[in-house]
Amino acid sequence: MATQTQALPATIALPKSAGTFIPAAALWWREVVRFYRQRARVVGVIASPLLFWLVIGSGFGTSFKSGGGQHYLDYFFPGALIMIVLFTAIFTMMSVIEDRKEGFLLSVLVAPVSRSVIVLGKVLGGATLATLQGLIFLVFAPALGIHFTLASFAMTVLVIFLVAFSLTALGFIIAWPMDSTSAFHAIINLFLIPLWLLSGSLFPLSGAPFWIRMVMLINPLTYGTEALRELLYPGTNDGFSLATNMAVLVGFTLIMFAFSFLVANRRSTKPAA
Repeated sequence: MATQTQALPATIALPKSAGTFIPAAALWWREVVRFYRQRARVVGVIASPLLFWLVIGSGFGTSFKSGGGQHYLDYFFPGALIMIVLFTAIFTMMSVIEDRKEGFLLSVLVAPVSRSVIVLGKVLGGATLATLQGLIFLVFAPALGIHFTLASFAMTVLVIFLVAFSLTALGFIIAWPMDSTSAFHAIINLFLIPLWLLSGSLFPLSGAPFWIRMVMLINPLTYGTEALRELLYPGTNDGFSLATNMAVLVGFTLIMFAFSFLVANRRSTKPAA
């Protein structure tokens, strides 16, 4: 009984703020563990784009030649990699909706931490998973004659991480106000898949009709795809310098991350039940 009485003040004397790093790291690690425990999802995220790359790449291989005479299987490789990153980044953010239904998100919201911690932990967790999945896909690069230097590999990892981080933040923005995973899927089919289709992943910017080319130019994912293509196949980019691609990609990442903070910290206007 004495032991219980002595333990009570320690519980009451919790700090008002739990800090930023530890709660964010805990949420980050939870996302990683949760994803890799769902092995069917891990296999699906990699297998679907891999199959898509092989079938589409082989099918168009005889009819498509890029400006440098590049086989379509080679041309489509960066696009398939971006697809893996997109699928992983977006679908990991379904956990926001699942956590809300299970009550976990409510328990985090009432904890003595800032909502910014939730954003940081969730987005960083999804970005880490998407980056790892993208790097796994790079094991096929040597079969296509792609050889990395230490510098080019480091830049490739950076590009993949920036694309993953920006797309995960975008997924968080979409998922945060939603209560239904079916609505989340509808938004993906309506908006995010076309975002990938018009990113230079399937066809080059130079050969597209004028209006599609204009859409591709304002699509920030185009610059991530082109940066990746320039790193994997130097000299085959579609008119963008690597510096320009990186600048746009970094800007898009910062905007998405800042907007995810704004969405999470916005007060709900719904009346209390």
